[in-house]
Amino acid sequence: MSPDASTQNSTLAGHLLDQYAGRIARARRPYLLGLSGLQGSGKSTLAREMKLQAEARGWAAEVLSLDDFYYSRSERELLAQQVHPLLRTRGVPGTHEIELLLSVLAALPQASEKLPVDYPRFDKGRDTRMAPSRWPRVTRPPKLVILEGWALGVRPQLQSALDAPVNELERSEDPEGAWRHWVNKQLRAYQPLWRKLDALIVLQAPRWDIVRKWRSEQEQELLARHAPLAMEAEAMARFLAHFERLSRHALATLPELADTMVEYDDHRHVLALHHG
Repeated sequence: MSPDASTQNSTLAGHLLDQYAGRIARARRPYLLGLSGLQGSGKSTLAREMKLQAEARGWAAEVLSLDDFYYSRSERELLAQQVHPLLRTRGVPGTHEIELLLSVLAALPQASEKLPVDYPRFDKGRDTRMAPSRWPRVTRPPKLVILEGWALGVRPQLQSALDAPVNELERSEDPEGAWRHWVNKQLRAYQPLWRKLDALIVLQAPRWDIVRKWRSEQEQELLARHAPLAMEAEAMARFLAHFERLSRHALATLPELADTMVEYDDHRHVLALHHG
């Protein structure tokens, strides 16, 4: 991250915490703050900065990532065989273990040395969960829980919106629409989780082609560092095609659902904060 980006992130984290400080301080249970942003928007980095600043204010804080609750590779292989081959690829609704995430959130208010709360970590290089022995452990109730994820807050699409494919992946590998209809149906099961959010912050990219550019830039940095299993351009384009439909839907619908929207320009500079 460049010095300018780091400074912007620090300032933005401070502004967001200031906005919700009163509500967090008054909350009698962990305040659950949703941080929604598409691929490459910097939500994970911002969430970590918010946790550091929250702890500097004296609030115990935890960051949970929706990505860490992906099903293991073997579980997704079963989905691919039983439902649709495109479910081998992690990412879309239906590839997360939402029940586990809900159980972690339910246990956090009582977290203690005697009743520790463990939550999973997903190894994207190996495309599966880390061993439970490597999972983080919470031993005290947090004052603030930041839940970050790419599809956070997204509602199901209308059935009529599912008819036409949005890209070549859908045209060639989901011509009848079975995959996208199944994914849309699974998204209904995520709504109880969204309703648990005390507030939703949305990091709003300008448009889908910019999201693709940001995510591809991240992968280029990994390739330059010779990171294990970093994706070449063709593999990255195919991977992102799985996300395109709901990403476009999120760009169009999440601003109206957000308590706070952070508006970015094409270069990930903050243009404005909009409060709902």
